[in-house]
Amino acid sequence: MENTQQAVTKLWNRSFVLVTLVNFLICTNTFMLMATLPVFIQHVGGSKLLAGIIGGMLTLTGFFARPFFGDMLDRMGRKPILISGLSILLLVTALYGFTSSLVCLFLLRILQGLGWSAASTATSTIASDLIPAGRRAEGMGYFGVSSSLAMALGPALGLYLVEQSGYFMLYLNAAVFAGISLCIGLRSSYAVHGLASRLPRKCEPSHRRLIEPTALEPSILIFLISTTYAGIVTFIPSYAAYKGIEGIGSFFVLYAFALLLTRTFSGRVADRLGMTRVVVPGMVLLVLALVLLMKAASLGAFMVAAIFYGLGFGSIQPVLNALVITLAPAERRGSANATFLAGLDMGVGLGAIAWGAVAQQLGFIHIYSLSAVLIVAALVFYYIAVCRSAEQSVCDAS
Repeated sequence: MENTQQAVTKLWNRSFVLVTLVNFLICTNTFMLMATLPVFIQHVGGSKLLAGIIGGMLTLTGFFARPFFGDMLDRMGRKPILISGLSILLLVTALYGFTSSLVCLFLLRILQGLGWSAASTATSTIASDLIPAGRRAEGMGYFGVSSSLAMALGPALGLYLVEQSGYFMLYLNAAVFAGISLCIGLRSSYAVHGLASRLPRKCEPSHRRLIEPTALEPSILIFLISTTYAGIVTFIPSYAAYKGIEGIGSFFVLYAFALLLTRTFSGRVADRLGMTRVVVPGMVLLVLALVLLMKAASLGAFMVAAIFYGLGFGSIQPVLNALVITLAPAERRGSANATFLAGLDMGVGLGAIAWGAVAQQLGFIHIYSLSAVLIVAALVFYYIAVCRSAEQSVCDAS
């Protein structure tokens, strides 16, 4: 059967729109719970430390589970993994509304991590199958818009539902999002015949590789960058309180807006001019944002930093994801996506722990000074390792 990349003649086909919609729904579900679960845990008697531990199990579970799901995507096709992940998310979200046991919440969070890692790795891989090769960075940028919209909508909607209607209605509405995504996934004709199931099998050792080697350098780079992201999402509210600044919630609104904005055009620039024209300015913006946060003494300075960081991170992440897809063999695309997303998960998870220790020992400001140094190191790594692993025409268009 004809290869999917050859069969697709345009970016905005029905299957691409549907898988992007599924991604928006599961991300909205996840961000609704991410913003409200720590509050719920404290509401039922858990400590702040326990709330952090249980909340962090989503990312930690995803880091360990993604390579396995990536391998399964390549071996079993896309739809079984997609539907399994969506089904787990629906079940877990519904069960949240019927328990206040901390042990049960801990176990449910692990199950949610499994469902999230399976579903999100599947949607990213399906999207990469459907995007024409010449528009890969642009397509992944548009696909990433669904996550950005969910990031802006999910926390606000979750907190609104808790305030207006209580936790049961929160979990009911989150389950509706998961249920709609499952219905769409079940009706998806593309996902029935995943790319992996149509490619000739290659002889492989009995122990398949869970990590795709071609994805390692971009994954290390996104790990370094997402480590600084952990300092943003985890400690900005506490840092603002330390500085005596109120109204910091608007920081995340502006960040999400900037993220959404840059993802609509950065991929097109990377496809036409080479990814260096996007990655390097993106890293410069990240450094500027982090330096601003070091010096910030007003809400306005925080807002400018939010815009700079959103523009920088929103430019870099989809371009690197597109590079991973380009470098990987078609039959290993699921494992390549899983490797990349695991790097992002590990950066966020380990970053939150590391920056907590830095804040405790040195103070909040040093989170952002050291993060700026980390971005400079990432830029050096980009030139030394990432561009070396890719064709020069990918890094810099002629």
